[in-house]
Amino acid sequence: MTATASEGDDRIIRESGIDARIALIVQPVLRAIGFRLVRVHLSGQNGLTLQIMAEREDGTMTVEDCEEVSRAVSPALDVDDPIEKAYHLEVSSPGIDRPLVRKSDFATWTGHLVKMETSIVVADRKRFKGKIVEAGENDVLIERDKAAYGEEPTVRVPYDAIAETRLILTDDLIRDALSKDNRARKEAKKRRGEPEDEAPEGAENETEQEM
Repeated sequence: MTATASEGDDRIIRESGIDARIALIVQPVLRAIGFRLVRVHLSGQNGLTLQIMAEREDGTMTVEDCEEVSRAVSPALDVDDPIEKAYHLEVSSPGIDRPLVRKSDFATWTGHLVKMETSIVVADRKRFKGKIVEAGENDVLIERDKAAYGEEPTVRVPYDAIAETRLILTDDLIRDALSKDNRARKEAKKRRGEPEDEAPEGAENETEQEM
């Protein structure tokens, strides 16, 4: 992943190479139908798999949403045809142990454990594991999970130095994620005038088709 700028892309962590080309194609399609891109990744899994990770603005993503995104992006990918070989299209939610790609993601998940890799050395390291203490305008404050002897217990990492960040699955994260998801779904149903469900749906959803 890289942080190369792209018009209309508010993510601080973005793709490079073929993934970046695909992101440019699908992002306006997603925005037009009320979704935002989290990540694009083309891998050699099952021959060739294009994973598009997306979510609604409120952070929710149902199986039906995955199907809607798949139907919307497929024609755009067929027209631009950025991938020369046959591939599987997999549209999924970010999941609970999700990647953090926007400043707002770091703010939303303050207090939770993350694994982070940087593109440059920060405080003598390029890998960090710790709790998000504060998400500022230009950097994020991480409280190290296990600081080595002589290391400061906290480190400030500039956003433009971050290559990848992912939440670490913990009981607290699961509780918080399900609570946020349930609240968002209830608010969405209320806006649409629909009756509320009693139980939240699963946090991980995906749909797949062959291209």
